[in-house]
Amino acid sequence: MKRIHHMNLLLKYVFLILVGILLIFPLVYMVFGSFKTNQEIFGSIKILPKSFDFTGYREGWKGSGKISFGVYLWNSFKLVVPTVILTVISSILTAYGFVRFTFPGKKLFFTIMMLLMMLPASVLLVPRYLIFVKLNWVDSYNVFWIPAALATSSFFVYMFIQFFRGIPSELDEAARIDGCSSFRILLLILLPLSKPAVISAIIFQFIWTWNDFFQQYIYISSVYNYTVSLGLRMAIDTTTTIEWRNILSMSVVAVLPCVLIFFFLQKYFVEGIATSGLKG
Repeated sequence: MKRIHHMNLLLKYVFLILVGILLIFPLVYMVFGSFKTNQEIFGSIKILPKSFDFTGYREGWKGSGKISFGVYLWNSFKLVVPTVILTVISSILTAYGFVRFTFPGKKLFFTIMMLLMMLPASVLLVPRYLIFVKLNWVDSYNVFWIPAALATSSFFVYMFIQFFRGIPSELDEAARIDGCSSFRILLLILLPLSKPAVISAIIFQFIWTWNDFFQQYIYISSVYNYTVSLGLRMAIDTTTTIEWRNILSMSVVAVLPCVLIFFFLQKYFVEGIATSGLKG
């Protein structure tokens, strides 16, 4: 019996290792490919480069035309950081209202929110674009900032609702006896207890917004406002010979912020998903 158990355990580990290799291989190849010439990339199946030449990083950072890759990187941070902050704040306030207060139409609004969460983003793309054109927001980051401030991300609102429901309301009552207002209860009691959920929301929104290409491609038209994803796409659109090591090098630079933020916050991320009741 023990032998069968050990064999099953071994097969599980082998399977997980193989899946892990398949998942991490593109990232590993991208890193090593950033040191290869076009001839090495297309003329050899070896993963390791002949030499670790950083030409791709130097040339890739120069960008195309008058705009360096540093501009795209800075634009991405200008877009992503406010979007993350506004999304987290607005989602927390909205979830707090749903969980701790009673108001007319509460169930109706919650149902509408759940229905919106099931809609794909592409369904709302055309009506949102028409609205943004009339508001003169197209080709600006207001397209992303304003909706984030209005708690349009139903997923995060629902995540915080699930987390707040797990916090006993007796803590609120005790705080009110001590003279705390509703806002102070949220700030001093619920938020410290909701740290894992907040970190999870920050990681999710940061990665999703940073890696987003479709919406940024639709709403941003000026090259000077391009983000990392749009800058990489423009490098591929060039009419001259594509230096793939430049693109792979800048892809490595582009993916670093997402990897770092997940690496340093993964402990809270796992805890937040486990305690919020969300499952993949």
